[in-house]
Amino acid sequence: MGDEPLAIEIDSAAQPAPGRVWCRLCGRPLTGAESRRTGLGPSCDAKLHPPGPDIRTRRHEVEQDTLPGV
Repeated sequence: MGDEPLAIEIDSAAQPAPGRVWCRLCGRPLTGAESRRTGLGPSCDAKLHPPGPDIRTRRHEVEQDTLPGV
């Protein structure tokens, strides 16, 4: 038993269809051109690359004294 090679059975139905591109994260088939180019579906791409914070969320109003002479 120790020197016998491992036998792996390959199910032909489980093989991906030729010409299809699959998501590298979840394995679902990709349909959009941009998704196929990056190799990630839209939801998986959003998980790995969340949008940056909006610059307007960092702004806040500040109370200031009026300038002299105005």
